[in-house]
Amino acid sequence: MNDFQAVADRVEIEALRGEFTDAAMMRDRPRLASLFTADGALRMPNIPVELVGREEIRAGGERLQSQWDFFVQTTHPGTILLDGDTATGRAYIQELARTLDGRQGLNYAVYHDRYRRTAEGWKFAERVYEVRYLDTSPLAGAAPHPVQGSGTDPAESTATPAQAGSFVSPASAERLERVAAALRANGFAAEILDDAAEARARVKDLVPEGAGVLTGASETLRLSGIEEDINAGGQYDAIKPRILAIDRATGADKIRRLVACPDFVINSVAAVTETGSLVLASGSGSQLPANAGGAAHAIWIVGAQKVVPDLSTALCRVEEHALPLEGARAQAVYGMPSAVNRLLILNAEPRPGCGTVLLLREAIGY
Repeated sequence: MNDFQAVADRVEIEALRGEFTDAAMMRDRPRLASLFTADGALRMPNIPVELVGREEIRAGGERLQSQWDFFVQTTHPGTILLDGDTATGRAYIQELARTLDGRQGLNYAVYHDRYRRTAEGWKFAERVYEVRYLDTSPLAGAAPHPVQGSGTDPAESTATPAQAGSFVSPASAERLERVAAALRANGFAAEILDDAAEARARVKDLVPEGAGVLTGASETLRLSGIEEDINAGGQYDAIKPRILAIDRATGADKIRRLVACPDFVINSVAAVTETGSLVLASGSGSQLPANAGGAAHAIWIVGAQKVVPDLSTALCRVEEHALPLEGARAQAVYGMPSAVNRLLILNAEPRPGCGTVLLLREAIGY
């Protein structure tokens, strides 16, 4: 290799590393994934995350990105060792980040890289992320409101950004398929059904007679008839009628234990993201433990209008759409408005086969 070629290779590899940071900052995950070879790997043992292949790198990056309030990464040049059509190197990273659930911090890290020359130029064969310093002290600053068209707005980084009125419009067939695929990649079982009647029949297939079943407070369950099937049909050990018969002043502990770990919990969600996360909101929080893993099995019935691009849009849907409607219902029934006092975000199902999402092609509930 002549000196000119070596210089050109180093410049191209340095540009590749800069392109990676730019794609991360602009939340352009398809572009970031394209910087890897077809079998390339992105490994982050500290998180832990291991993504192999461009599609996994894209989808995994979008899942991480959907959790950010803000993220800033700067890259500093490191060594590059050339060896024909391959090379190794290191890049030094400083990052500031805050997630939507409040986690935040500053870290310094190293990317240990392997590069490969391809017909499209130099690509990453592997990036291994090693944290060298982590400070989780509260960050004093905040991210300003993103400028429309800047590429830094999470809603602009998806193929289907949220638009006014989208919280009541059913998602397209293509979006439902994308959501189902993301849910399955995250460990959930996911099915797409035509309507509430089909979901009602499917629940009967999934829940064996005699099982202990808790139904969540859900307009979707009420409107579909699933709530009545479970709590008044006589086929199941229905938890809700049992807790309603217990004196709350003297039986609070018994109620708490009953709702925390049933055989099945059946509920809906406030939103489901295209990156495969479920978002549930609650005023009291009493139904959340079962949904969070306390139940042996969980089934969520989700109307097509609840599909959103990412977690930030999901939280907007909770506050701007679901809460006002639930508040009006609660005021009429209980004489007091509701509130989002507890929020549950399910990013993955660690127990395969325990969580099932029934996505409907029609809108139902709110």
